[in-house]
Amino acid sequence: MDYFVTGIDTDSGKTLVCAILCDALEADYWKPIQAGTPADKDTVRDLISNRTTVIHPETYFLKTAASPHAAAKIDGVEIKISNIIRPRTNSDLIIEGAGGCLVPLNDHEFVIDLAQQFDAEVILVADLYLGSINHTLLTFRALSQGKLKVKGIIFNGVSNSESERIILHHTQLECLLRIDREEKLDREVVKKYADILRASWHG
Repeated sequence: MDYFVTGIDTDSGKTLVCAILCDALEADYWKPIQAGTPADKDTVRDLISNRTTVIHPETYFLKTAASPHAAAKIDGVEIKISNIIRPRTNSDLIIEGAGGCLVPLNDHEFVIDLAQQFDAEVILVADLYLGSINHTLLTFRALSQGKLKVKGIIFNGVSNSESERIILHHTQLECLLRIDREEKLDREVVKKYADILRASWHG
């Protein structure tokens, strides 16, 4: 199964969630488009404990930390999703998007189009800041309009019970996991959340 991880903003915690999913499912990891360094695949490699996960190379590695369409323009390349080929694997595949789902890849295509191309189930990551309700519901609306299957939502950061309640009420999504604000992120923290997620996961 392919799972496409997207967030409600750039710093929602997608890479952390990808590491947790890789450990929980012993899944492979792939970020098709990387803009800027350090590369998120290196962060995932440093955070996972299992020895099964294969980390696949990016299709596009862009130098500038910016929206992919802008970073590609600086590098003198054009991103085309037709050039982005899913790596071969017999394992589950965790695919990390770049930024939010409506981040442009070029003048015509968006990050959300990658999830559609791979027919992947979407996992939505929401960090709980002031304004996150609006951003989460807008993101869910975009995913729904794109007729994408959303497996569930992962909340990241300091808990806000009323924000979480109203988001779940309006989206009718399953809360797959809640991640606290951790003082440091390392393999032990990732393994802790992977164990929690694995215990409740149903494919």
